[in-house]
Amino acid sequence: MGASPGAGFDNWKAYVKATPDFDVARLMRRTTPVLSEAEAEAYSAPFPDARYKAGVRRFPELVMVSPEMEGVDISRRAAKWWSHEWSGQTFMAVGMKDPVLGPTVMAALRQQIRGCPSPLEILDAGHFVQEWGKEIAEAAVAAFA
Repeated sequence: MGASPGAGFDNWKAYVKATPDFDVARLMRRTTPVLSEAEAEAYSAPFPDARYKAGVRRFPELVMVSPEMEGVDISRRAAKWWSHEWSGQTFMAVGMKDPVLGPTVMAALRQQIRGCPSPLEILDAGHFVQEWGKEIAEAAVAAFA
């Protein structure tokens, strides 16, 4: 919302900019140790070469890290709504080894969500917590039951 989420994100953004044809499967294996080789390769399949990675390369540039960027005002209004008007149930799962948006960034996000309980901490997870789907789904069902 007009500021960088932190050094992890800044490092990711710089890496993507400097490495236009990064190896998606290698990145997934490094950050998601529960993936089999076939699963890591499946993440890579839509991106056979740099021509297919335009969206992946562009995405970090869209994150509003400066107050003058398009979308900052609406993001601030949304954050205010989440902080002051939200009244629903919330569930959060955090990858404790996420090098991009790790526990500190996620703790700050949690503080912006009214009534958000302590997160489910996935100790071995990085950024892609969805790969711990069963554990997260069971905890979410229990939280919302």
